[in-house]
Amino acid sequence: MTAMAIDKPRERAWWRELWIQVLIAMAAGIALGIVNPEAGAKMQPLGDAFIKAIRMLIAPIIFCTVVHGIAHMADMARVGRVAVKAIVYFEIMTTVALIIGLIAVNLLRPGVGMNIDPASINASAIEPYVKQTGAIGFVPFLLNIVPATFIGAFAEGNILQVLFISVLCGFALVQLGERAAPLVQLIDIAAKMVFAVVGFVMWAAPIGAFGAIAFTVGKFGVGSLASLGKLLGGFYLTCVIFVIGALGPVARLCGFSLLKLIRYIWEELLICIATTPSETVLPRMLTKLEKAGCERSVVGLVIPTGYSFNLDGTCLYLAAASVFLAQATNTPFGLAEQIELLLILLVTSKGAAGIAGAAFVVLAATLSATGSIPVTSVALVLGIHRLMSQGLTPTNLIGNAVATIAIAKWEGALDGERLRRVLDGEEPAAAAA
Repeated sequence: MTAMAIDKPRERAWWRELWIQVLIAMAAGIALGIVNPEAGAKMQPLGDAFIKAIRMLIAPIIFCTVVHGIAHMADMARVGRVAVKAIVYFEIMTTVALIIGLIAVNLLRPGVGMNIDPASINASAIEPYVKQTGAIGFVPFLLNIVPATFIGAFAEGNILQVLFISVLCGFALVQLGERAAPLVQLIDIAAKMVFAVVGFVMWAAPIGAFGAIAFTVGKFGVGSLASLGKLLGGFYLTCVIFVIGALGPVARLCGFSLLKLIRYIWEELLICIATTPSETVLPRMLTKLEKAGCERSVVGLVIPTGYSFNLDGTCLYLAAASVFLAQATNTPFGLAEQIELLLILLVTSKGAAGIAGAAFVVLAATLSATGSIPVTSVALVLGIHRLMSQGLTPTNLIGNAVATIAIAKWEGALDGERLRRVLDGEEPAAAAA
């Protein structure tokens, strides 16, 4: 008995759990935003600083993870096979998301009765976003994958450009064979170093969450958003329906529980909800999915690619917001126009990688492409865009987690028993924290 008691691992105090600290910080931020909105709005730098600290690490993490994974895979055909499976899966799921978003907004009809005159809208607030729409589109998107310089991709933090360079470098190391072994080992050590830095930065996650949520509540409040509450509530409901109705069957098909997966990545979801960019938890997701039994090389390819191609929540947002604006401005928008919108969104939703405020920029670009919904009407959702982001970013995160496990299973790169133990809580799986 004594030996067993000595060998039993010491349980971690509840208050030291990151998700508890983030939850408390979010509650404190909400309280400050309600009690003193002006002070809450001034907390924005805390959230912005945390986001910047994480984003500075994303490029080296992707480079080290992908290069090391491909070098150890040593099979270019397999890399291509995983990439093709991922792209096909992403296209199917984002199309499903767009269809669900269109159906939901047509059933809920949140914009009907608002009777907004587009001529009365002050478009000055959206000018910075509209100016960026020239870079949106399939061809510019493909051209943007290739960086102007090798170092430029890392300096700008463009995920797709870094991924492109990483794949090329991984292939080069495979061709070099044994001669590349010392460099591969060095890259592995560099990856461990960067993940250690992530662990240091994550100590500030509660502070970042506090600042971000205090700013949101203090800046926008609740009363000023009442007129758009139906859109916001309907959008959150649509996200839940998509997660349960679309991702749930995929999880069951792959033999794991979606609810247990959500519980497993609960800390990351809370951080996403508070800070809104899902990039803040990309390093942790790479580690957690690998610990859950997915092969490292598959995780390194699927997650970064999914951050540009598998934005399920963003697709829900684009579909819902576009039709909402048509309803609010009394713009005729029948079945034919909505099918055209769906086809346009299949292109524009993939063309926003690396653009600040991507979802909002793509929304403006999509309205420009339709030619029927007034582009100036996007000003109607500018005020609640951040609140809608708090629904779309966790949906994106869950979608990419499910995608990684699914593709790993279909590729034979998943330890199913380890996944079961981790999701059941039988085996600890420490994240990069």
